[in-house]
Amino acid sequence: MNPIQPPPSPMKSRFRKRPDLSLPLPHRDVALAVPLPLPPPPSTTSAPTSGSAISPNVSAAKSLSELERVNRIGSGAGGTVYKVIHRPNSKPFALKVIYGNHEDNVRRQICREIEILRSVDHANVVKCHDMFDHNGEIQVLLEFMDGGCLEGVHVSREEELSDMSRQILSGLAYLHRHHIVHRDIKPSNLLIDSEKNVKIADFGVSRILAQTMDPCNSSVGTIAYMSPERINTDLNHGRYNGYAGDVWSLGVSILEFYLGRFPFAVSRQGDWASLMCAICMSQPPEAPATASEEFRHFVSCCLQSDPPKRWSAQQLLQHPFILKSTRAPGS
Repeated sequence: MNPIQPPPSPMKSRFRKRPDLSLPLPHRDVALAVPLPLPPPPSTTSAPTSGSAISPNVSAAKSLSELERVNRIGSGAGGTVYKVIHRPNSKPFALKVIYGNHEDNVRRQICREIEILRSVDHANVVKCHDMFDHNGEIQVLLEFMDGGCLEGVHVSREEELSDMSRQILSGLAYLHRHHIVHRDIKPSNLLIDSEKNVKIADFGVSRILAQTMDPCNSSVGTIAYMSPERINTDLNHGRYNGYAGDVWSLGVSILEFYLGRFPFAVSRQGDWASLMCAICMSQPPEAPATASEEFRHFVSCCLQSDPPKRWSAQQLLQHPFILKSTRAPGS
């Protein structure tokens, strides 16, 4: 019979198991953080979009040969964007070249998404005209916006900001009505032209590539504009509503335009942990007291920590701050 062993002394227990005094980061469940619902693909019998510059009946090689590259207008981890001229009519376009050769299943998913994007037709969403497969490299022909992106833009006049916000919301509400979630609303994905038309760009394909090429990463680039519940899936009982997430990102972007700086107390280029703490563990940023009551309330309607409390894009279009825009829609 084995003798009964005495319990370990407190001193030995302390040495055997040291308390963990570090702050654990939340578990990031990619399946919850970045769902990718896709609407049904458009009918293959539908007529080509009227705005398409190059007929889909023309072979990709011939169509691509009619495009003359002018200069590079942007680049990132996923690809490079060039300004190109369509020689037959001298019309400018943007050509996004997506890096890398992709497996067949990835390519099929990208092609399906681009077909959906080609069906999108709204004055405040950048038009996707066509896709080319050039030596295994995917190239997407997009509407060209001669004013570039809104990154770094400071808009202190509320009347001007109201008009910009109305245009972005109009495009976002259209996407949401068609069950398309952007997931990457931020100043660099908001483009403007010389007539001050603002349009939403860069949605769809980059999300597919991010998930397929790096399934452990829930984002493309910075998390600075992501909603708290998308960064930390422990929030909101693990549920992520992409539409509410887009509204949060819009609110951060609009407040940044007004302030002329990133609205959180950290750099938007900061490390993941710093941004996570600022976005998920602090109160949402607010418009300053010097701003109008309408603008302050508008920002608060976007930047609610509790996703169900955020207004939808359609509701925000009826907000007093948006209604005071003096520029009529479509003008």
